[in-house]
Amino acid sequence: MHTCLRFLAVVTGTAALVMAVTVAVPAQPTSPAKPLAEVNGQPITEGEIDKAISGQLSKLQEQIYNLRRQRLDAVIRDRLLAQEAAKRGVSVQKLLDTEVTSKVGLVTEEEIERFYQANKARFKAEVDETAIRDQIRGQLQGQKIGAQRETFLQSLRRGATIAINLQPPPVARVEVSVDGAPVRGGANAPVTIVEFSDFHCPFCKRVLPTLKDLEAKYGDKVKLVFLDFPIEQLHPGARKAHEAARCAAEQGKFWAYHDVLFDKAPRTTAEDLKAYAREVGLDLAKFDQCVVSGKHKELVQKDIDEGARLGVNGTPAFFINGAPLSGAQPLEAFVSVVERELARVR
Repeated sequence: MHTCLRFLAVVTGTAALVMAVTVAVPAQPTSPAKPLAEVNGQPITEGEIDKAISGQLSKLQEQIYNLRRQRLDAVIRDRLLAQEAAKRGVSVQKLLDTEVTSKVGLVTEEEIERFYQANKARFKAEVDETAIRDQIRGQLQGQKIGAQRETFLQSLRRGATIAINLQPPPVARVEVSVDGAPVRGGANAPVTIVEFSDFHCPFCKRVLPTLKDLEAKYGDKVKLVFLDFPIEQLHPGARKAHEAARCAAEQGKFWAYHDVLFDKAPRTTAEDLKAYAREVGLDLAKFDQCVVSGKHKELVQKDIDEGARLGVNGTPAFFINGAPLSGAQPLEAFVSVVERELARVR
């Protein structure tokens, strides 16, 4: 998990996916021509509802695709092994013994020692060292067997004719309202990255270097838009930090204040907010008046409402040219999406 979740009670695991699928794929879909409901003769259409929950629907479609793809890959592997075993006139287990187990050398004491020294701090001091080393031996041996099994499976794939017709869902794009939001990057950038963030969320802080690397890599080809999504249930006081950042934006210092807030998080008492304003060179009287008045309370709430409309329930959450990407993803994940979008523009 690489997000700060909005709700304290969240259904997770397979049960959640099954529940989602049940809701998303009803047994008897309503005809598009027929409204889902009518209120005193006024229809409520399927399109109207789907537009309101487009973010959630795209996530469910992606989950369904991933489940199918994972299962499909497993069936393909099993089918390849069964076919190869039949060709040789042996069982699948015998095949694996011949091509995997027998070709894996035993873990050496040197390998165990190297792993132990590199990870010594992770082991509990009260646990017997011999038991720890036995555990390491089993783990490393399992990794070797797994790597050899994957190598063998890849060789089978290369020698087989495999046609995969399962297609990923189309990229779901949504319109995100960013009126009045802080923006950084090229004004005419072909790629817009909208981030819903929380100044007290550790995962939002973790993704900052990735975003800076992304901006350095693409320059004026990308622009970053910051939207407020403080999660008060998890981070009391975060909302006031977002209001203060908006006050800093009035003086042209949003991004400088943004950086200090993340650097010092979660310390955001009234005195802290003033100290940060002083640190970035704000007019303290104007800043203090802005914060105390709650001038930007509604602006922050507007972003929260927009995120909720799009199905955002954790931070950081991104929309890259309207396509969702959730969590503190590695740079490669962002690069993949940005390259796709640049190719689409070209």
